Amino acid sequence: MDNETTIEGRNAVMEALRAGRPLAKIMLAKGIEPAFSAAVKRHARSRGIPVVEVGRSKLDAMSAVGNHQGVIALGAEVHCYSGAGEILDKMQGQKDPPLFVILDGIKDPHNLGAIIRTCDAVGATGVVIPKRRACGLTSAVAKASAGAVEYVPCARVSNLAQEVDRLKKEGFWIVGTSAEAEKTMYEIDLTGPLGIVIGSEGEGISNLLMKKCDFLVRIPSKGRVSSLNASVAAAVILYEVFRQRQHACRFP
Repeated sequence: MDNETTIEGRNAVMEALRAGRPLAKIMLAKGIEPAFSAAVKRHARSRGIPVVEVGRSKLDAMSAVGNHQGVIALGAEVHCYSGAGEILDKMQGQKDPPLFVILDGIKDPHNLGAIIRTCDAVGATGVVIPKRRACGLTSAVAKASAGAVEYVPCARVSNLAQEVDRLKKEGFWIVGTSAEAEKTMYEIDLTGPLGIVIGSEGEGISNLLMKKCDFLVRIPSKGRVSSLNASVAAAVILYEVFRQRQHACRFP
């Protein structure tokens, strides 16, 4: 990503403002709903960020996602950590067992954004993505996440396998998703420190990462289609993690 990026869409821009992301300027479409305009200007004024009203054609020309919803902000790129360990250092004192989502080659920005949004919903500690052959934190990802990229720590690493090894040394169990796994996600204890590996849309988890997983689980299905979309699969298993942990809290 460039040092300065666009943030597009109403939810994404508002969450960037609320999260305190460094922003250089916000551009609003002339004639946009007064209530939304007033909310943006109020938040921007409190942080000294200029707001400029422009024609929609200008926003159309600037848009990287093609659906800016009448607002584009110019700001610094989302900060990425060097690894899961750095995120853990920042999260000292977290009450729940840490939960990382390790994404193996997710290339679709809408899938990545949706996964990050789910990670925020279930309270995941962070997301780990590779630097190569995978989608980065683009404007399209920020919009698809509905602004969740502002709250979910993300690490971009050169080698996912090495990152998994580091997590295992820290006491994490690594769980991979596979349609061929013998056990379902309901048969595995998901309450401890976890790294959940989600494979790419077309190829799944790489053989190297598959071998490093402590457990492989499948999502039970009665359908004729063999696999779920990556973001849907991530949501299903992450909510099972969330369910098990909530149950464990109620019945220790």
